Amino acid sequence: MKFERVDDKTIRCFISNEELEDYQIDYKDFVLRSEKAREVVRDIITQASEEVGYKPPKFAFDMSIMMLPEQGLVLTFSESDPLMDKDGGRLMEYLKEMKNAFMNSAAKKGDGQKNTQVEAGAKQSKEAEKPVQPEEGIFEFRSLSDIMELASVVPKTLRVHSELYRMKDRYYLYLQKGTAAYQRYSKLCIQAMEFAEIYGANQQKLLFVKEHGECLIADGALRKLHMEKGPRGRRKKATKTDM
Repeated sequence: MKFERVDDKTIRCFISNEELEDYQIDYKDFVLRSEKAREVVRDIITQASEEVGYKPPKFAFDMSIMMLPEQGLVLTFSESDPLMDKDGGRLMEYLKEMKNAFMNSAAKKGDGQKNTQVEAGAKQSKEAEKPVQPEEGIFEFRSLSDIMELASVVPKTLRVHSELYRMKDRYYLYLQKGTAAYQRYSKLCIQAMEFAEIYGANQQKLLFVKEHGECLIADGALRKLHMEKGPRGRRKKATKTDM
């Protein structure tokens, strides 16, 4: 890989076709933001930090992709603030996903509530343009290491309530706003979406996880996982949040 620093907040990374083959990845993986692409991006950021002194942005970055025929591709990383994106950007994406997760969960409660759901749906269609502010959510992680990576960049002073569960081969992190400011809580949830998928956004989903899963940490999960990070443990490079 070859790195070029454009300015203090922007770098370019050239990846040859041979390196893409070594990673067993191609252009489509980056476009679709596959899990494999995320792993490669984290590795790239680590190398960029070591080779050109690149400091990842405090919260998030934009990534653009340019193909170089018969050579490889160029990835350009630049700083992005999700709360300053046009039309709310990633914050609105998070809010919509949480809202959809809530509605999908509610739709499965049974035929006995069909009329209530129709009324709720009609009311919601009228209020579709109103901003929603979900204060709880459950995130599904593929590995414990991804949760620890998230925990490592969350300030210990962030006053959110967090619980950790394991169900089959997946891990579930429940986040509730607690006494934290909503802006800081929403930033944390957006950060969590870099490592996980939204599993649900209401108490019914949480009760299901509690009933069928194993509780690993009942309170303060992020804070405790942050403290358990080993000094010599090999960690993926994370983007530190500014909360």
